[in-house]
Amino acid sequence: MPSLLLVVFILQLVIHLVNTVGAAAINSLLWVIYNKLPTSTSADVKSQTVLSREVVRLKRELNATSSQDQFAKWAKLRRQHDKTLAEYEQKSQSLEAFKASFDSTVFIARWLGTNGLRVFLQFWFARQPMFWLPKGWVPSYVEWILAFPRAPTGSVSIQVWGIACGTVVRLASIAVMASWVLVKQLRESPAKQKEAMKMGGRGGGQGVKKEL
Repeated sequence: MPSLLLVVFILQLVIHLVNTVGAAAINSLLWVIYNKLPTSTSADVKSQTVLSREVVRLKRELNATSSQDQFAKWAKLRRQHDKTLAEYEQKSQSLEAFKASFDSTVFIARWLGTNGLRVFLQFWFARQPMFWLPKGWVPSYVEWILAFPRAPTGSVSIQVWGIACGTVVRLASIAVMASWVLVKQLRESPAKQKEAMKMGGRGGGQGVKKEL
């Protein structure tokens, strides 16, 4: 069984990743994966894609056909376009209704697996110390704060440990993002310097020609 310390840390990390990526992006990704599987909507999504391409094709042919010079062909294309468009809209409405239900289910599952699980752990293990502090290491009032709300005095509660883990995860995320931006700028700097030198060389050559 994994340590409760590790479970709380991983849970805080997952919550941070979910908040960083965003619920909409996660829902979209899960929707794509869901429709790649042999589910009830996978065939409808494929059919919607085919209908969308067909509507675009018929629209192009309709615009390229003159309603005066080629009226019979134009009228036939018009009927095909309207029929295909109606089928596409009906299929889209059906999928949108199902996707709304899918998003609600994913939201509930995501909340239960992250924030819901965190609340449950904090309630269930409220009296259990995460670890003990060395005796006399901190003042008594600090011991009370670290044990808040119901852990034994002299220990660290699961609530305080969760806050500490969340803070560390956020700081680490900021450090990683700052390092990535710094590395990206360092990689781009030589290319910009070379380009500036080339532009300067061209400008200098033109100035010499003008003086001559």
